[in-house]
Amino acid sequence: MALSGKATVAVAVMAAAVLLMFAGEASALTCGQVDSTLAPCVAYATGREKMLSQRCCGGVRSLNALARSTPDRKTACECLKKLAGGIKSIDMGKVSGVPGKCGVSVPFPIALSTDCNKYVYISVLEI
Repeated sequence: MALSGKATVAVAVMAAAVLLMFAGEASALTCGQVDSTLAPCVAYATGREKMLSQRCCGGVRSLNALARSTPDRKTACECLKKLAGGIKSIDMGKVSGVPGKCGVSVPFPIALSTDCNKYVYISVLEI
């Protein structure tokens, strides 16, 4: 059964709308951005510096501003876990307190065991 001209246009418009909805779900944030914004925090996280630097807090605030969508928050969470897991002598106790010390609230615990799929969706409900 062939569709009429109007029906064909309607189906095409609906398909385009669905594609646009899902196209918006892609993350714009990259692990490279996460790594570079948080690089100033590594010395504190590994105990080489006793105090948090302003550059570290600036990076934390910048990352928080960049990760506003659900896909970006998921990417940030996954990248943070990857970054932390790759740094020898990292003190996760110190790391978990960094956002609060910088005046930033994150919607998921900062831990290697965090399920990034679980917490990023909760954050959307909180907004």
